[in-house]
Amino acid sequence: MSESKPQRAAGVREVAALAGVSRQTVSRVLNDHPDVAPDTHARVVAAMEELGYRMNNAARALGTHRTRTIGVLASDALQYGPSRSMAAIEASAREAGYWITAAFADSGDEASVRDAIEHLRAQSVDGMIVFAPHARTLDVLDALRIGTPVVILHAAERADFSVDQRAGARLAVATLADAGHERIAHLAGPADWLEAEARAAGFAEELAARGLPAGAVFAGDWSPRSGHEAAAAVIASRATAVFAANDQMALGLIGGLRAAGVDVPAQLSIVGFDDVPEAAYAWPPLTTVRQDFEELARRAVAQVIAQSGSGAPGAGSAGASGASAAVVSGSTDPIAPVLVARDSVVPPSA
Repeated sequence: MSESKPQRAAGVREVAALAGVSRQTVSRVLNDHPDVAPDTHARVVAAMEELGYRMNNAARALGTHRTRTIGVLASDALQYGPSRSMAAIEASAREAGYWITAAFADSGDEASVRDAIEHLRAQSVDGMIVFAPHARTLDVLDALRIGTPVVILHAAERADFSVDQRAGARLAVATLADAGHERIAHLAGPADWLEAEARAAGFAEELAARGLPAGAVFAGDWSPRSGHEAAAAVIASRATAVFAANDQMALGLIGGLRAAGVDVPAQLSIVGFDDVPEAAYAWPPLTTVRQDFEELARRAVAQVIAQSGSGAPGAGSAGASGASAAVVSGSTDPIAPVLVARDSVVPPSA
């Protein structure tokens, strides 16, 4: 048997020949140049698809100084919010014709954050989306001259785009208060998280606005275990309702209360935050506050593309989306959270 030689991958020359255009025209199509007639653009794209042509990002970067790649610096990515944001950012970037490259950092370690940023810069990304749940991450960013567009997420009021954490907490407390509860406690997230801080502030603000007494606050760490372990302290506080700063802690608290013989919600009502998939199937199904991570991702991706100047006109580009239009026009209003009412809230027992 004779060995067949591997075929060379199709290049710009082959695409140009099949489409009946010059190599310069193919290059213009690849680089989203506006001065290409629609029918010519369509012929070139069809030729690339027929030949299985794949653009070399390194080659593109040499000619355009753009890689159509967005860097994502993620910390605490195992937590529900950051993990959902990561998936949503990737989906939104692909829809806009971009890829993401991620670097993970220990947000409590300044050197780790700095190294992750340098790694992304070395990839020649067009811009970065940075998860900054801790003030320390923001401090590192402030000290660096990154040189590419940066969009901050998961930093509460200090983020470029955010879901309104205070408003979400106030929704949760209002739901409990409207059901007739006056002794409302808070199972808080870690003190060094900006979003946990904002939710705790919203909790206190809504109680004060309604003239209710300041509620007991218990420290958690986002985990179901910390919620479970808080059950004894919650019972001792004589609260009739609890706003938990995330659903995992709320679910753990329900388990701890049931283990102690407390009926949820008959004896103690609970509201969570995030609307994790398990919340709808807990017993009782958990009332919670939902965040729109998909919209958050769309806004962040659109902003990076707009600031980097690498958006392309036409279908499929970020400039064609409603989110992008809002960003370009300067709209950075926080995204409103939504209360999801289920069965974990009832009026307090007499």
